[in-house]
Amino acid sequence: MKHDDIWRALDTLAAEHGWSVSGLAQRAGLDPTTFNKSKRAMPDGRFRWPSTESIAKVLEATGASLEAFTALVTGARALPARLSPARRVPLIGLAQAGADGYFDDGGYPVGGGWDQVSLPEVGDPHAYALEISGDSMEPVFRDGDQVIVSPGAPIRRGDRVVVRTQKGEVMAKQLTRRSALRVELRSLNPAHPDYTFDLTEIAWIHRIVWASQ
Repeated sequence: MKHDDIWRALDTLAAEHGWSVSGLAQRAGLDPTTFNKSKRAMPDGRFRWPSTESIAKVLEATGASLEAFTALVTGARALPARLSPARRVPLIGLAQAGADGYFDDGGYPVGGGWDQVSLPEVGDPHAYALEISGDSMEPVFRDGDQVIVSPGAPIRRGDRVVVRTQKGEVMAKQLTRRSALRVELRSLNPAHPDYTFDLTEIAWIHRIVWASQ
């Protein structure tokens, strides 16, 4: 087993479930940064390997068997066709998303100012991608990460979401609570404040379903 093969298998398991590697770690009961690419090597260049305990927890969280995981490691089973990077979705920077002309009133991407990127299929014809800039969402999302956002995906407490306010502000947060009157959002970076909005202040909320990390 090679170092890169082990990590590729974990990346594939995450993608098969529509999760980022951070989401996979969280669902396995691990620190969200456990599988981040920045942790796959030590400062002196030596390889860092996932522990057998962390792999066992991942298998339990995903329902995958050890045999299935081994097949991913050896290359006997690759990323399924439904998640192959064949579909092109519209892409803009998160910092651009608050400007006029990129979304219609329903929060769907419109206009000719979008770039395109090939990313895994998510089944929502209105899905789009945003590119993260800056460090305001670390350690969950880092500068240059791309996230796929699905306007049609159901949203539950704890989901990471993109929110646009009626004033045109666009932000990526974690949904902590939504009632008939208010929306409570947690910042992904603990150094930044959390937010509470009246529901009338929100234009739309879309769920982040995948991240390239």
